[in-house]
Amino acid sequence: MSIAILDKNNAADKTIINRRKFLKTSIAAAAGALIVPAIVAKPAFAAGHKGAHMIAIHNAHTGDSFTGVYRVGDKFLPDSFERINYVLRDFRTGDIFPIDPELVDLVYAIRQETGKNDYIEILSGYRSPKTNAMLRRTSTGVAKKSFHMSGKAIDIRMPGYSTRNLRKIAVGMRKGGVGYYKSSNFLHVDTGNFRVW
Repeated sequence: MSIAILDKNNAADKTIINRRKFLKTSIAAAAGALIVPAIVAKPAFAAGHKGAHMIAIHNAHTGDSFTGVYRVGDKFLPDSFERINYVLRDFRTGDIFPIDPELVDLVYAIRQETGKNDYIEILSGYRSPKTNAMLRRTSTGVAKKSFHMSGKAIDIRMPGYSTRNLRKIAVGMRKGGVGYYKSSNFLHVDTGNFRVW
């Protein structure tokens, strides 16, 4: 049996990876993470980084979650992204939208830098234009052309870990937008140009 996987640089390209090889890589990566957690603290987007990338996310509004490998080397796994897109759907409308793989890499890297194996709690992933317009009418700080509407932004926190420290990690990576909302205790990250608020 084989598993189709998408090329990171060209979503139209497909590569086939032997299921046995994939499982061996996944098990080795999981075992390595348990034995030597400090070694896997490098960002996923670091040049030359190979191996299986696992992520654990939980949607605070729906209770849906995904824990598993979403990428092997520089290949993203379509089946995993199908589930990730569902977990990160607009919980108000139920709309599902393709999430930017670079955003998932960023969340992965932030989680790795914490040194914790806990899940990332999702407060907002994809946001439909209808939801974004409603939020602009009823609250402040919602951009008219929010990156949430293109699957390139996510609002997160990590139970048992300081959101302020998550912000420090994200700012230190200098990748995309980083917004810290102290009163609501969450961090916004996106894959736009680097900026901080």
